[in-house]
Amino acid sequence: MDKQKLVHRRQLLALLGIPLASVASSTPGSLACRIFSQEAENKNFDTLDFEGCEHWYKSLKWNMVRFEGSLLQKFESLKEIGFDGVELDSPGDIPAHDALHASRQSGLPIEGIVNSTHWNIRHSDPDSSVRQVARRNMITAMRFARDVGANSVLLVPGKVTDTENENHDQVWRRSVDDIHTLLPLAEELEIQILIENVGNGFCESPEMFASYIDAIDSPWVGIHFDIGNHIRFGPPADWIRKLNRRIKKLDVKDRTRDNLRTLIGDGHADWSAVRAALREIKYQGWAAAEVPGGDQTRLQEVLRRMNAVLGKSDGNPLFLDL
Repeated sequence: MDKQKLVHRRQLLALLGIPLASVASSTPGSLACRIFSQEAENKNFDTLDFEGCEHWYKSLKWNMVRFEGSLLQKFESLKEIGFDGVELDSPGDIPAHDALHASRQSGLPIEGIVNSTHWNIRHSDPDSSVRQVARRNMITAMRFARDVGANSVLLVPGKVTDTENENHDQVWRRSVDDIHTLLPLAEELEIQILIENVGNGFCESPEMFASYIDAIDSPWVGIHFDIGNHIRFGPPADWIRKLNRRIKKLDVKDRTRDNLRTLIGDGHADWSAVRAALREIKYQGWAAAEVPGGDQTRLQEVLRRMNAVLGKSDGNPLFLDL
């Protein structure tokens, strides 16, 4: 590949939030979350214009899948419904080999992993032995992500309990210290650690959240921004603009201003403003539903609502073979 074209591919992958090496070193033929639209694949990289180019792919959390069938059958159903990818949990009970097989056979990428223990086994716990377990669980999740072709692990870094042993400053310091110990492995595996803000009493302004990510100061750490979680603190579009390119992936839900959950599109999220803000920061990547799940009919409705508020995906995510 000539040097100029490689530079343009690096620029494209940077826009998509994907390290170049993670694409180049991926298992040949894997359907990892190497996001790349057919439209872009067919264009000349030297002239590719990103203005107005939206690559927003729809995913969902694995715990939303509530119907019978084998792992492969479930993946095939999600693909048939129209989802572009799925997020699994780790530590969990699905073997990596089985998950990767289902992904390859169905054509449905496993785009991310959710740390399944981060709420109760926290990186901010006053007990150092608990934090040690939290680190081990995160390492398990990162290795699982690598093995199934994902490129990120979602992490809630801690919880402010308003006690003298787990206040905001302590959650900040302990979680930053813990995450720093994970950075060499993140770089080795080429897995992004993506921080999510939930009802954990932490970083409840965009300025503070941005400062937290900047304090970690690593290209392997970013934000998994949950649109619905921030409505009670202010318009999500304002958060998006201020967090800017720190945002690497999205969670999609809707809520009222007093934090009551609603169906996507029925709450107080200003979706036209959200779309405009995402375009302004040139966001490209995944948007995962995080709402009550159900059977195929229910998930079809979830995807219909996601498409209504964000627009339809512009092409299938493809494996990019460099």
